Amino acid sequence: MIQTQSFSVNQPTKILFGVNAVNQLSDTIAELNGHRVFLVADPGLKQSGIIKKVADILDLAKIPHTVYDKVTPEPGLKLADQAVKLAKKNKSDCVVGLGGGSALDIAKAVSILLTNSGKAEDYLGLGKIKLQGVPKIMIPTTAGTGAEVTFTAVFINEKTNSKGGMNGDPLYPDAAILDPALTLSLPPHVTAATGIDAFTHALEAFVSTQAHVISDMYALEAISLISNNLGVAYANGSNLEARSAMLMGSLLGGKALATAGVGLVHAMAYPLGGMFNTAHGLANAVLLPYVVEYNIIGNTEKFATVAQIMGYETEGLPLREAAQLAVEAIHQLNADVGIPSSLADLNIPADRIAEMARIALTVTRPVENNPRKPTEEDVISVYEAAFNGAF
Repeated sequence: MIQTQSFSVNQPTKILFGVNAVNQLSDTIAELNGHRVFLVADPGLKQSGIIKKVADILDLAKIPHTVYDKVTPEPGLKLADQAVKLAKKNKSDCVVGLGGGSALDIAKAVSILLTNSGKAEDYLGLGKIKLQGVPKIMIPTTAGTGAEVTFTAVFINEKTNSKGGMNGDPLYPDAAILDPALTLSLPPHVTAATGIDAFTHALEAFVSTQAHVISDMYALEAISLISNNLGVAYANGSNLEARSAMLMGSLLGGKALATAGVGLVHAMAYPLGGMFNTAHGLANAVLLPYVVEYNIIGNTEKFATVAQIMGYETEGLPLREAAQLAVEAIHQLNADVGIPSSLADLNIPADRIAEMARIALTVTRPVENNPRKPTEEDVISVYEAAFNGAF
């Protein structure tokens, strides 16, 4: 199969991983010739002391910085535009993102908008960014979106109440600093939702029509790390070994999706965020087992592999039965970490399902990557199954 594949991999982000890796921030800024930092941070990190920790590192190195902590869970395009105005006012020439995917996405957008004219909405789509941004460094505190190594930044378009992304190589961060100690204070419910989000990235990349030998390498290791460590990180957030494994799993899941893309789970999750402000990770987590059930016939062999990696005995089983165990394994993983079992539990109205299905199918690239080509009726059926909590 390798001999018949053609693919391209571009992953330019420098990665620094390990406990206390955040202490390398000032050196990394200097390497990138940064002088005035714009720090985009999740507001919740103020209470945990993480913003102060990072600010102290910058102060010690005498690096002037501006903190922007107006990040919301599902950020709109206007938020990116507001942030870049402040960055320009303070003559920032380096951007640091600190937090979950929303903070990192805003930071990536600010970097681009400091060198490209116009507003954030002008760059929704693929390949619209012409100029490299100012240097950008991502410090994820969740495990997580993998945004620290992807070329995407996702926002709510307030004009249409829809979700869309900027996509292009200039959005790749220059550096990513992954310090597992910064994830120790993550609450269990956030650990769960972000962890299943990372798992979804890896699984969808693994079964993507764009998958190849390199993306599979990332995806398989991410699936193993996350499925074996999410429960421990959820049950005992102070377990540094589990937190480290989850952060590595999230990183590898991000690398997998950057090279092979995501699928129908993400396409179907977008309307939940755009229409109802459902957190992205939670939307993915609830939808995942239902989409996998639908997708099984599209790549039965790979879904059987997923079941095996997640610890299920598949030897001697017919391939379809082995693949079906992946649904059971994901459902059990969700249940173990308190993920709601249905869209009804998220208060998603059933009478909006048809509208959601139409919007989901406009999320072109994930739909094209999906191992089974969905019709509108198919998507409605999957939403209905997810609403009712029925496999």
